[in-house]
Amino acid sequence: MTRSQGEIEAAVCDAIARFQQEYMGRGPRNVHAHLVDNRVFVHLEGVLTAAETRLLDGAGPGNGRGADLLKQLRTHLVSAGRPVLEALVRDAAGAAPINVHHDISPVTGEEVIVLTLASAPAIRDRKRR
Repeated sequence: MTRSQGEIEAAVCDAIARFQQEYMGRGPRNVHAHLVDNRVFVHLEGVLTAAETRLLDGAGPGNGRGADLLKQLRTHLVSAGRPVLEALVRDAAGAAPINVHHDISPVTGEEVIVLTLASAPAIRDRKRR
């Protein structure tokens, strides 16, 4: 059954939130996904764990070591969990991811994930009123 763009985006949000909860140890406070052709842009808020927050607090003003460690840790975790993430997104979007880009802001705790899919998902046409 073909789904609407909104239904695919909602399924991707659920999949990413589940990945964050199960793989990273904390689900996001907010998650939004936008499907554009064969790319999915995901924006997450409120993803930092208590340990990551302490790491950033312990860095002190002007000391970027905690921020650097956080970025390295998250990059490694996303890379290590990529097969799980790809399977969840494939099931949600109906197309397999072929590329994953990731970044996190230690200042705001926002995280972005950009996935390139092998093909644009089949989308149901909007119903005319």
